[in-house]
Amino acid sequence: MPIRITMRAAAGVALVVVVFFAASPGHSFDLGKMLGGADQEDISTFKLIHVADLKAMLDVGASEGTHVYDANGPETREKYGVIPGAILLTSDNDYDLSILPANKTSKLVFYCANTHCMASHEAARRAVKAGYKDVNVMVDGIAGWKAAGEPTAHTSGSDGRNS
Repeated sequence: MPIRITMRAAAGVALVVVVFFAASPGHSFDLGKMLGGADQEDISTFKLIHVADLKAMLDVGASEGTHVYDANGPETREKYGVIPGAILLTSDNDYDLSILPANKTSKLVFYCANTHCMASHEAARRAVKAGYKDVNVMVDGIAGWKAAGEPTAHTSGSDGRNS
C-alpha cells in the first residue's frame, strides 16, 4: 500500500528539521571557525561594514581615530585608485604590524577590490590575532566605493602612502 504524504505534512517535517538544526549549537554558523580559529573557543572576529558605514565614520570627524588600510595589489590600485588617506598594505597576510596604531582599541578598516575579494578579510584577521579590538572590513571594496561616487586617489608606489 503506497504512503501518501500531503504538502502540509511535508512542510511540517521540513520546519521541524530546520528548527532542530538552527537550535543545535553543533550546527550553528561560526565566523571565527570559518576564518581559521577552529581551535580557539573565544576568538574575536571583525565587523563587516559597507561604503555608507565607512563614509559616515570619515564624515563625522571621527576620521582622526579611523585607520583605513588598502589590501589590494598594484594592478587593482592602478585600475581603481585608493581611498584617500588609506595606508597601503604590502601583503594581506604578511604585512608589517608596525603600520598599525599602537593603541589596540583604535578603529581599523580594511578593504580590497570588491565583494568577491578576501584579502581584506585576511588582513583583518591578522589584526584581530594581534590583539586589535575594533577591526572592520568594508566588504564592498574599492570597486563599491567608486560605484557609490566616492573620491579616490592615485598611488605613488607601494611604500604605504598615496597621493
